[in-house]
Amino acid sequence: MIQVSRKLLAGLRKKLMEAQRFTTTTLQKLSKEDPLKDPDHINDHASSDTDAFEQSSHERIETLQKELLRQLDTTNRALDKIKNNTYGKCELCKKPIEPKRLEILPTATECVSCERAKKSKSQ
Repeated sequence: MIQVSRKLLAGLRKKLMEAQRFTTTTLQKLSKEDPLKDPDHINDHASSDTDAFEQSSHERIETLQKELLRQLDTTNRALDKIKNNTYGKCELCKKPIEPKRLEILPTATECVSCERAKKSKSQ
């Protein structure tokens, strides 16, 4: 049975925590950049092309925020699994996920075999 070594687990935890901080910081920055978050936006009487640009910027930021929130959720779930000693176990077959896979994708929730099987069923 494959096990994740303590050294590897510590490295993955550190990597996940760095990703968590980066994602949180990026979300905060994006929120400040959203032109529609400005309370004075409603009363600024901007031209229609400015309004269109602001709306486009808002939609782009909103899309990025949704993706970042999804990434943050998977990162937080991986960190919770480390905390609860359930990290590195495939959610489908319950077998250990290969350490090399976890090094490449620390948020992996499935082993390569189950991931492939799932993809082949969806095609």
